[in-house]
Amino acid sequence: MKQSEIIELSVEELKEKMAQFKKQHADLKMAHSVTPLENPLQIRKARRTAAKLATELTKRENQ
Repeated sequence: MKQSEIIELSVEELKEKMAQFKKQHADLKMAHSVTPLENPLQIRKARRTAAKLATELTKRENQ
């Protein structure tokens, strides 16, 4: 997800998306430990997207 897309989301949507990406990250890590993924960079992308969402959520709470 791009930062411009993240900024447009509401607080509730941010929370939903963050939970979704955290679950995806956990699932990818588990799948990768069992059998190597074809594209292991998906793990990094999911983790970073969840972090971007968390940062935006914290930024909004502090304002």
